[in-house]
Amino acid sequence: MLDIHMFSSATKVKGQGVGSAYTELVQLLENHFKTEFNVTINQYGRADISHYHTIDFPFFLSTFSKRRGRKIGYVHFLPETLEGSLTIPQPFKGIFYRYVIAFYRRMDQIVVVNPSFIPKLVAYQIPANKITYIPNFVSRQEFYQQTPEQIAALRKKYQLAADKFVVLGAGQIQERKGVDDFVELARRNPDIQFIWAGGFSFGKMTEGYQRYKKIVDAPPANLRFTGIIERSELMNYYNVSDLFLLPSYNELFPMSVLESFACGTPVLLRDLSLYRSIIAGYYVAAADVDDMNQQIADLRQKPAALAYMQQQAQAAADYYSEERLAKIWRQFYLAQAKEG
Repeated sequence: MLDIHMFSSATKVKGQGVGSAYTELVQLLENHFKTEFNVTINQYGRADISHYHTIDFPFFLSTFSKRRGRKIGYVHFLPETLEGSLTIPQPFKGIFYRYVIAFYRRMDQIVVVNPSFIPKLVAYQIPANKITYIPNFVSRQEFYQQTPEQIAALRKKYQLAADKFVVLGAGQIQERKGVDDFVELARRNPDIQFIWAGGFSFGKMTEGYQRYKKIVDAPPANLRFTGIIERSELMNYYNVSDLFLLPSYNELFPMSVLESFACGTPVLLRDLSLYRSIIAGYYVAAADVDDMNQQIADLRQKPAALAYMQQQAQAAADYYSEERLAKIWRQFYLAQAKEG
């Protein structure tokens, strides 16, 4: 049996995709490979494989131990992707950014959730043959399409009229997520209900916290901010929504998009090159807030187009299924164990 030690503090901060991705992988291994892999969490005993999900300094120190076995690093962000997310004053920002890359360089193998990150890591002097692309996924037991009766009951629970068009956004409230455009779209469409599921996972460290706090405290009448919620409730919001909109300027492979797909909710995204390589055809792309506004109007006025995108969401969910990714992760871990 292969001893795989997971190192992570991702679940300490609620409402962030890193925690969701980590939780999904641990559950996958427990559900599919209990007889092949012995998985432990934050244990420093001897391991065949040590898989680092977060870059905590004690984890970094542990990489110098020969007991760690093959060291795997999960890349959920690069220094440039943190811009617009957190307020870190200099010189601490520069020191932290250098530390991030130093951590990744300590790994024997890096896993990225989006192939667009491979050349960026190579530019940081990490050899391409040490980088593996494995996409994110979500469990269909956690996120799934509910029945019309269940959705009707949920709409009543959330005080949403049966005929109200609902646009959902999700994630941390920060500039990088495109929250400003989401708010602007709510202002332009007073007859549509907009809902943002998420909050300030990093509190006052969030870039632009004071400004966004004022918006959250006094939003347009047709915009709700749920705050940080449990994943089970988030699944309900995907189901009661007609359209999922993520206007982010910078992402890796958003868990929220996969969660929306799994619930059969059509997806509208900012037109970013990184999406094209992984989910082309499964979503509607928009260049800017004006384009988003037009796409929302078109989808709302054309039920057939919305129904088609719902089918595409379901197709994407099938492709990025737990079952398919389980095989990929098994092959990856077995190959890494041989390298060790």
